[in-house]
Amino acid sequence: MDNSLLYAKIRDAIRLCHTTDLFKCVGFLSGEERTSVENFGEIKNEKYTFFGGYEDAERTMFISLPQWCNWADDLNLVRSFTFTYRQCDKLSHRDFLGTFMSLGITRESIGDILCEEGRTVAFFSDGVADYVLSQITKVGGVGVNVTEGFSEPLPGLSELKSFTETIASLRLDSVVAALIGTSREKAKEIILDKRVSVNSLIIDKTTYSPDEFAKISVKGYGKFILDGASSLTKKGRVILNYKKYIN
Repeated sequence: MDNSLLYAKIRDAIRLCHTTDLFKCVGFLSGEERTSVENFGEIKNEKYTFFGGYEDAERTMFISLPQWCNWADDLNLVRSFTFTYRQCDKLSHRDFLGTFMSLGITRESIGDILCEEGRTVAFFSDGVADYVLSQITKVGGVGVNVTEGFSEPLPGLSELKSFTETIASLRLDSVVAALIGTSREKAKEIILDKRVSVNSLIIDKTTYSPDEFAKISVKGYGKFILDGASSLTKKGRVILNYKKYIN
């Protein structure tokens, strides 16, 4: 979504929330769109949250909250469905997204789609959830059973493993080199090739300094979360703590 259109929708949601004293939503938003909204100066003094149906969801709704409301988790704005099928039937994210959109459901009404063998959990805005439940019996030509809600652990979520490295500085090329275990020259190539995202935004500047708790994705190498980098060794090198998603 174009940022000017996105910001207009955010303004409208906030205005309607103020005038009706009811929560108003925009989204689902992609990770990049969410970052753009978080950096939108006009929401600085507003009461809002992001919610995607579970903790650490990638696609989330922006929810403008009235003063009487403290949290969106119990408002049933996001509903989830579990689709089960034979494990031998290999269904992908693309299969499910294609099925949902073929029903006329917009991408903004669809949250994360988490797949594994024999089970997929998908998240929807409340406005389309009943329609999904009533319409879908097959995905990609495969019969599926649909139930509301989900059991944990969710499909496809990875374990986080902690690591520590020392680096020359918090420049992005130094950080990426440490995260993926390569040289700074190779890290520079990867960054310039636009294969590195920081907090869901593609960054192609090798001198960029991510914050100490940034989420970094390197295409072909995995996803990482920085976990503090303020300590210095006696030689002035930075001690970088980070976590990597392990499948």
